[in-house]
Amino acid sequence: MEDVDYCRDPAQVAVYPDAAASLARLRAAGFRLILVTNQSGLGRGYFTEADYQAVHAEFLRQLAPATLDAAYFCPDAPGIPSTRRKPAPGMVQEAAIDHRLDLACSYVVGDKAADIELAARANLQGGVLVLTGKGQADQVLCLPNYTAPNLTAATDWILQHRSNLPPP
Repeated sequence: MEDVDYCRDPAQVAVYPDAAASLARLRAAGFRLILVTNQSGLGRGYFTEADYQAVHAEFLRQLAPATLDAAYFCPDAPGIPSTRRKPAPGMVQEAAIDHRLDLACSYVVGDKAADIELAARANLQGGVLVLTGKGQADQVLCLPNYTAPNLTAATDWILQHRSNLPPP
């Protein structure tokens, strides 16, 4: 979705137009779709978990017909020791256990340097930086496997470079 600092209002949710089709293509290719998100606004007291859940519900509504297999969020504020706050791999490791994921065949697609660092720390197949949101500014701060202008291009690259993934 479009980046909104500390989004607590479902009316501010705007899913990118290519998101649903891109995720559907990945699912059809056999990928599981897991969202991992830092939500430091919770830890900072900017919004409540109910606010976060309302925003997440609107995100899912706008994403339809595409669906996610799971979503994990970390409420920890920066500076607080955390094994879950990206770029720490905790949420990805939880998802791997919960959904029997092969991390060596998995990717992170994100628009922040922390997303790309997460891919490296979790020993994933790769990290793809999309130049939406903060991606344009963060591209000098990280070394992604691929930099894509949008989610469609990221999906194209993943489908061309995937390895060891069983057929759907």
